Amino acid sequence: MAKFSSLLYTLFFIIHVSHTSHATIVYNVLNFGAKPDGIKDSTPAFRNAWSAACASSDSSTINVPKGRYLLGSLAFKGNCKSSDITFRIDGTLVAPADYRVLGKASNWLSFEGISGVTIIGGALDAKGSALWACKAARTDCPKGATTLSFTNSNNIRINGLMSLNSQMFHIVFNGCQNVHVERVKIIAAANSPNTDGIHVQFSRNVTIMNSTIKTGDDCISIGPGTKNLWIERITCGPGHGISIGSLGKDMEEAGVQNVTVRKTIFIGTQNGLRIKSWARHSNGFVQRVRFLGAVMRNVQNPIVIDQNYCPHNINCPGQVSGVKISDVLYHNIRGTSATQIAIKFDCSAKNPCTGIRLEKVNLICPNQVAQSFCTNAIGKTLGSIQPNSCL
Repeated sequence: MAKFSSLLYTLFFIIHVSHTSHATIVYNVLNFGAKPDGIKDSTPAFRNAWSAACASSDSSTINVPKGRYLLGSLAFKGNCKSSDITFRIDGTLVAPADYRVLGKASNWLSFEGISGVTIIGGALDAKGSALWACKAARTDCPKGATTLSFTNSNNIRINGLMSLNSQMFHIVFNGCQNVHVERVKIIAAANSPNTDGIHVQFSRNVTIMNSTIKTGDDCISIGPGTKNLWIERITCGPGHGISIGSLGKDMEEAGVQNVTVRKTIFIGTQNGLRIKSWARHSNGFVQRVRFLGAVMRNVQNPIVIDQNYCPHNINCPGQVSGVKISDVLYHNIRGTSATQIAIKFDCSAKNPCTGIRLEKVNLICPNQVAQSFCTNAIGKTLGSIQPNSCL
């Protein structure tokens, strides 16, 4: 009987281990011909390493050792057998020195139709400053590439990544689900055009945490079709703040809902917490937004809803925004405004903002008395509000 019991235990152990242990196969890009000198083109090596990991049914790690790896535009395509592929990057991926090489591509590094990808560590140096200089001087420059793009993908994790000097947007999530971004550092010059830090659109269940963003456009921009977005402990500046929008570009447009922004710090930014839409007809909407616990340090527009958005006042539609904004809470927002108007709600005459709530707001302007400005905004206040509310 004891022998029989021992045999049963052994069988159970073998079966249990076979079901719970998962081998992780490591693919080192050096073994595929990558060179860490920043000179030789390592694009084929990275593409082949991805193909090998994608074809394996086991969990896989693509290892990028220390060094600098020159990469051109590269798309990592989905339909992989594995749903657990990790890029562990100890080096820096660098773009070609000639901005025109990437400038005509939509993306530098893109993931398309993938499920279960993690990026740990590393730096992406897109060398975008030459393209910014071209745009400042001429009108015949290429549009530029997004540094890191995820399209129609799910179960994405990014931890400890740095993005430097993107030509255009740094990181984009378009049509994605179940995304977690943490400890990301984004750096570009304050005057770099259209270099949004992280852009989210047509995506749901996205978390962005514990990150620092210094760039020339929105630190985080939130486009149509975004649902269940959680942003926490972000330091933003320089930049244009955290923005929902711009919305209302199209008549038929998916709405934005269930957005929470907690414990953020804005330093010298153009805006703090912003919602913006074009003044044209649209069936878009924004609802259930929570701005909680923000600190403003010399921010030009700490709290702003702008439904007459038209940058540079060029080709403005001159209509009335159809985007409906409702149920927006500002709680425990404090600090300094660089302009007299610290709170601005410029809402649509056709669809006034409704359910706007201000709770425990304390914004001062060091050189003059701070003020609020409201047009077509309906809401209420609770607790101490400075400047005096115009709701």
